[in-house]
Amino acid sequence: MIPFLVTNCGKFSHEKFNSETWKNANLTSEENFSLRWDMMNDLRNHHQIIGMNKTEIKNLLGNPDSETRNEFNYYLGYSKHGINTGTLWLIFDKNNKVVKISVSQG
Repeated sequence: MIPFLVTNCGKFSHEKFNSETWKNANLTSEENFSLRWDMMNDLRNHHQIIGMNKTEIKNLLGNPDSETRNEFNYYLGYSKHGINTGTLWLIFDKNNKVVKISVSQG
């Protein structure tokens, strides 16, 4: 009974972050609905985003889906939890360096 529950509770992805795949992801294509979500753990765990400047972030992640003077937002696609989608938020200080990373789901 336990193996049945484990295999049917959802997929845990360990997708490696790939900058070109992230930047070129067609998140409206069914096979890519959750591509950026799947890469989030590896991105946050293996890339030192805090301290990067805006140019470095754009080189790594591409142009943001929306931005303000002190914030970049990247759409993550579907989170695999129902129909929830998510956003990666990067907050910059007055020197244009990332000081905070946040992921929202809703």
